[in-house]
Amino acid sequence: MLDSLFTPDTLLYLFDMMGVIACAIAGTLLAQHKGFDISGCILVSMANAIGGGTLRDMALDRHPLFWMTDLNYVIVITITSLILQVFFHLYHKIDTAVKLFDAVGLAAFSVIGFKVALAQNASPMIAIMMGVWTAIIGGLLRDIICNEIPLVLQREIYITASVAGALVYLLLDYLGIYTGLNDFIMLGVIFIIRVLALRFDWHLPSIRLVD
Repeated sequence: MLDSLFTPDTLLYLFDMMGVIACAIAGTLLAQHKGFDISGCILVSMANAIGGGTLRDMALDRHPLFWMTDLNYVIVITITSLILQVFFHLYHKIDTAVKLFDAVGLAAFSVIGFKVALAQNASPMIAIMMGVWTAIIGGLLRDIICNEIPLVLQREIYITASVAGALVYLLLDYLGIYTGLNDFIMLGVIFIIRVLALRFDWHLPSIRLVD
């Protein structure tokens, strides 16, 4: 019975909704902190939650766009944003909260983008790229709208975490190891790397030429 409930398509949908909720929360938190009104917060949460997937589907020529045929995405984002706006006062550490929910979205959307691209018979390299796009574009749009320097451009362990998770998945596939949990393993690797980077303040080095 569990096998019938947790089919590959069902798992992908659950990952997608997990990422949508996390990114809607992250987007609303930042927008509220910036003083946006109700509709502004919803707009930012929409951009954060479905921006990356929209670009991914356009690049892969997948039409119609996923959120146009499944209104659950728009409904879930809107409800999540509205609820969070009511209880915004409970989040005292805005930066920590945004980055934590952003980490959940990063992991979930990386898996979604990667798997969707593989299902479209894309090469592993393109699949990794689609995973990255799905994971980062929404946050990029969110930060630009809120007049913030995007996290992905701040030497953060962000894209690296997404790529690392995809490489672990591909390695397991290459070795012929399929536990039924490979998607969860990829998601876990990405989330753990991102959280450890936040906890221990890991950053990518910058290359500067010496005068």
